[in-house]
Amino acid sequence: MRRFKSASFLALVLTAALAGCAQTGDRAASAPAAASEPAQPRVQRQAVGQGIYELVYSARQNALFVAAAGGFGEGAAAPRILRLDPATLAVQAEIPLERKGFGLALDDAAGRLYVGNANDASITVIDTATGKVVGLVQLTSKKVKAPDGKQRYPYNLRELVLDPARHRLYAPGLAFRDSVLYVVDTRSLKVEKVVPGFGFVATGAALDAAGGKLYVSNLQGQLFTVDTASLRREKVAEAGGDQLLNLAFDARTGRVLATDEGMERLDGMREKLGGLKDYRKRGEGNRVVVLDPADGRRLAGIPTGKGPVALLLDAPRQRLFVTNRESGTVTVFDSGSHALLRTVELPAHPNSLALDPRTGAVFVTVKNGRDAPKDSAESVARIDF
Repeated sequence: MRRFKSASFLALVLTAALAGCAQTGDRAASAPAAASEPAQPRVQRQAVGQGIYELVYSARQNALFVAAAGGFGEGAAAPRILRLDPATLAVQAEIPLERKGFGLALDDAAGRLYVGNANDASITVIDTATGKVVGLVQLTSKKVKAPDGKQRYPYNLRELVLDPARHRLYAPGLAFRDSVLYVVDTRSLKVEKVVPGFGFVATGAALDAAGGKLYVSNLQGQLFTVDTASLRREKVAEAGGDQLLNLAFDARTGRVLATDEGMERLDGMREKLGGLKDYRKRGEGNRVVVLDPADGRRLAGIPTGKGPVALLLDAPRQRLFVTNRESGTVTVFDSGSHALLRTVELPAHPNSLALDPRTGAVFVTVKNGRDAPKDSAESVARIDF
């Protein structure tokens, strides 16, 4: 997963669960001492399907929905959405997809699941009650010549962010140069606007619903602020992080949290494919950075395992969860003090996270390692405290 080629790099940052000077407010580089936690977490794990990526928890349906992109080549599993029993992780139903799905966003109140068809520049819409596909949003129909010489869509999809109050879905479109932000009207299922100017491989997105701001990050250490009323890109900050892969917004503090992955060899890709010849690294990654969205200033750095990918904030319980792809762990922090509470072993490669807000149970997709048999099923885990 660390072997880079220009033709496959965007696929890598889509599926990955993809030394500067320290700034004031950073924590020490070593991992923080574990704080007191009352009990060892209980973990159950179940192999469910080929090529699993993001997952969401539906309180209304009492179900987990998991994107299973399937495999490649003859005999490989077809793409589908898996519906799981959240208590047992047993597969209750399968929803066939015509296109491979990776990212997910759930509108539980409206009973709609949005599936990002990463390589097809489209979003599939599913009725969660009936398990039927009810719509398809084609973001663009025009293809361009890719670095490998093949005709491909100009942007790939990764994260989907729902804004139910404004009836919108936000989807950063990844590109080596000038990524964009797609804005979809969830009532008409039409593209409302395409906002350009998001730099080298825009990956993360998080919504401040009360403040009317959408934050978008990229892999050249930039944090963008979009006004959700006007859909204008208000500002871009050169942030205190390097590879801002995924974002979360902390409504209590007004800060943006980002996984700073530390992906090897990215510098060469930035220069060769992004044209960023003068870019300078802003750290070695393997951390979560806490950013002031007003100016991108790094307020704290939280050491994680190797290759942090997803992060999830459970604000009522003051817990921050981080998947560490290369370490094969999920680290659990106190979201206030940033103290390490637990390290949960989940080899091979923990990827995405979802929360049951009532019980505090956390669900994790786990990718297989290189030594796993070809086309073998990947896993979902449940962590209870």
